[in-house]
Amino acid sequence: MKKLINISLVMVASLSLVSCFNSDKPNYQYMPNMYEPVGYETYGEYDVFPGNMEAMLPAEGSIPRGWQPYDYENTTAGLELARLELKNPLEVTDENLAAGAQLYTIYCAICHGDSGDGIGTLAERKKFLGIPSYADPGRNITEGSIYHVQMYGLNAMGSYASQTNELERWQITQHVMNLKAALKGEPGLTPSIADSTLTNTPSLTENNTSETTSTSEDQ
Repeated sequence: MKKLINISLVMVASLSLVSCFNSDKPNYQYMPNMYEPVGYETYGEYDVFPGNMEAMLPAEGSIPRGWQPYDYENTTAGLELARLELKNPLEVTDENLAAGAQLYTIYCAICHGDSGDGIGTLAERKKFLGIPSYADPGRNITEGSIYHVQMYGLNAMGSYASQTNELERWQITQHVMNLKAALKGEPGLTPSIADSTLTNTPSLTENNTSETTSTSEDQ
């Protein structure tokens, strides 16, 4: 009988201890911050940060995830170099051409026009004047110059690098090259039967984020 009572007491004590356990929040935390990190308000002031400012610059040389360095400078010389050297790494596929057309409508057509003639909605409303056509004489538009202008902007056109990512910029470039060809009555980019089964270049990031349109002399 005494043994049974002892066993019962042990079971009751065990159940009492187990019933208080919480696997999501252990009862004993020797280093609480390892379990419950401190959350800081955006742009808040805290003594633990230099200058008491929570919003700090990234470490020098750090690169955001999904972002690829761009080696051409935001200068006239950089534009000319990109115009000559930079080539579109994307395969010409129905998928890329369709995506480029859609992105162009979102970011570019408002200024450059649906056909690339420079008569977009903002030009018709006289918000921007003098937007050149892709077919204007003297305009040396290449894949490299289109991409470069999307990266940095040119003249009244600002950068679209924060609105579009690398893949999207090259897709837009394909569409702009086709608009230029159509305006000049030249053959455009068309996918071959073999290329139509290919997917997008895997090395290009698909994280959103990037740039395209408006008024420029070289897009």
